[in-house]
Amino acid sequence: MQRLTLISSPLCPFVQRAVIALKEKTEPFDIVYVDLADKPDWFLKISPLGKVPVLKVERENAEPAIVFESAVILEYLEETVPGPKLHPEDALDRAQHRSWIEFCSQMLGDFWRLTTAKSEPESTAALATLGDKLQRLEMVVAGPFFSGASFSNVDAAFAPLFRQIDMLEAVVDIGFTRRLPRVDAWRRVLLARQSVQEAVPADYAQRYLSHLRERGGYILQERD
Repeated sequence: MQRLTLISSPLCPFVQRAVIALKEKTEPFDIVYVDLADKPDWFLKISPLGKVPVLKVERENAEPAIVFESAVILEYLEETVPGPKLHPEDALDRAQHRSWIEFCSQMLGDFWRLTTAKSEPESTAALATLGDKLQRLEMVVAGPFFSGASFSNVDAAFAPLFRQIDMLEAVVDIGFTRRLPRVDAWRRVLLARQSVQEAVPADYAQRYLSHLRERGGYILQERD
């Protein structure tokens, strides 16, 4: 038996991956939110990189253990928590899934650069980079989920990115996936899934849009 506590930030997409995985496995867990702009001392003591997510694992007759970095947390949950498997059985398939999770992490960085770009050239370049990666995804998504009928950790990784895209498109008509039917269908399936919807606080949309505007990115300045 183990007690799991996820140290989180309300807007962090990397935290959402772990929340989604835990909810898919219906595993009880606690969640504690920290303000990353004013990190408490107790958090800095347990987070070597000063980032979220951090998973605290408490087991009987053992000192609490800390696991950090979202990809590592997903692997630990897959290996220790009962419930549906979120990685393929075949070793090569698992390796490919891990590669696409890293690809998603790169896309989250691209999206951050888009929303923080201060000029039209920077914004245009970031949009082009995201567009190229979405085109590549269009060639590999099987549907309805990334690799077919089963929800996987790749889906858990991409769902927070699609949520951010949805939030931006609520105020800016970009049409990221408009001409990508496979990715668009996948995006809609993920965002309708209960585990994905429950992975963020109830006021996430308001918080995230306020956060976008605080960044002062060109893409919103031109449209507000």
